Amino acid sequence: MDDRTIGAAMLKALRKRRGLSLADAARALIAIARELGQPCNSLPTATGLQRSVARWEAASPTRPDARHQLLLAHLYGRTPGGAVALGMGSDFAALIDALAHLGESAAQLAELGAQLARTATDQGGGMLTLLSPSTRAGLAAALADPSHTDENLVAGLAAVVSDVNARVGSLPFVRLQLMLTPAVEACRQLIAGPVPEPLLARLRGVSVAAHTLAGRLAFETRDDVASQALYATATREAGLLPDPWRRATVHMSHALVTLYSTHGLTGARALGDAAVRDAQTGDSIVVRARAHALQAEIAARAGAGRQAQAALDLAWFDMERSHGGDPSSSSFTAGHLRGFEGVCELYVGDAQLAHDRFAASASVLVAPREQVQRAIVTTDQALARIRMGDPQSAAGLLHECVRAAATTGGRVPAIRLRRARQELRPWRQEHWVADLDDHLMDVLGA
Repeated sequence: MDDRTIGAAMLKALRKRRGLSLADAARALIAIARELGQPCNSLPTATGLQRSVARWEAASPTRPDARHQLLLAHLYGRTPGGAVALGMGSDFAALIDALAHLGESAAQLAELGAQLARTATDQGGGMLTLLSPSTRAGLAAALADPSHTDENLVAGLAAVVSDVNARVGSLPFVRLQLMLTPAVEACRQLIAGPVPEPLLARLRGVSVAAHTLAGRLAFETRDDVASQALYATATREAGLLPDPWRRATVHMSHALVTLYSTHGLTGARALGDAAVRDAQTGDSIVVRARAHALQAEIAARAGAGRQAQAALDLAWFDMERSHGGDPSSSSFTAGHLRGFEGVCELYVGDAQLAHDRFAASASVLVAPREQVQRAIVTTDQALARIRMGDPQSAAGLLHECVRAAATTGGRVPAIRLRRARQELRPWRQEHWVADLDDHLMDVLGA
């Protein structure tokens, strides 16, 4: 059985699990189109749509187009009782899996998930969006008595954290906070209770990931007090796990927000050095490479060129080793490392080399999850162009960064944009700087 046949069978099974006939499914999709304000006169008749549903489930199936995918997403993105459910084990997750088998692109499927998540948070239902119905039921029982915590619940909470992390770049940070909150609070309460010993380490790992991501989201939404408290919890919990690389990931995330939320480099340098120490004794080569890259950036910002280069050399040494079986799920790649190289060249090297490194990094940061990082790298690329004597071209590049920063509401891209704009002060009378200022004001209010 090929992938398309599997996808068709999954769609059929999903419809039947809902107790829908072909005619029922067609009528439901037309009703959803009306609810969404879509022009129903552009949809086929109920009979015609019924034939379409049948073709999607046929032995030689056709794939629903983007419009019909959206209608299917709204149909299966809610439980029969009307609650939004997009997480692992939900009908929506089954729909996404079926569409993937039918050949739909990962980018389109990510956008479909983002659209449903926006709708859920628009309607105030984002708190439990990523918890599957079974996970919700298991969570309620475990919160009443943590000894009832089981493997399915821990896996469900881990999936929520992973799903929120995957949507960075697709949704505003404030919405991601809303979706992550149940997992953070659940981890906090369960770890404080009598969780079965065999599950405790796995639950603590989920808690570390949840609190680290929550610390980053709190920073991005400009709540530094909450961010510091969340990082403190993540650091403490990670210290109770056997492999130090987990604490290294907390230190790295904390170092980056410290770099942008405080004056001076002292705090960020201490956290970066701590990340390197933990990573060197941990089992993750990817985390070790990322820790050295961060250490290189902090050294470069302090003007320590030789230290920055030494750290970069170590990062490349680890990046070029085999990562098979690496315990970290980090997406840190050579493309990300090129961005760190660019920052080092920008501060203690050659602006032209920095520009080329940033361009190489931006060219491979194309996934939805990487759009925030791409905006940061592109802003730094514009800064390199200014220092190369090409400010007008830099201003043009910054327009792209404004759009990316506005999509997520991210704090770091906004900070980088303001710093790049400050470098354009000598040309503030030029019309192209005025155009950039208008764009910044219209979109970011800055």
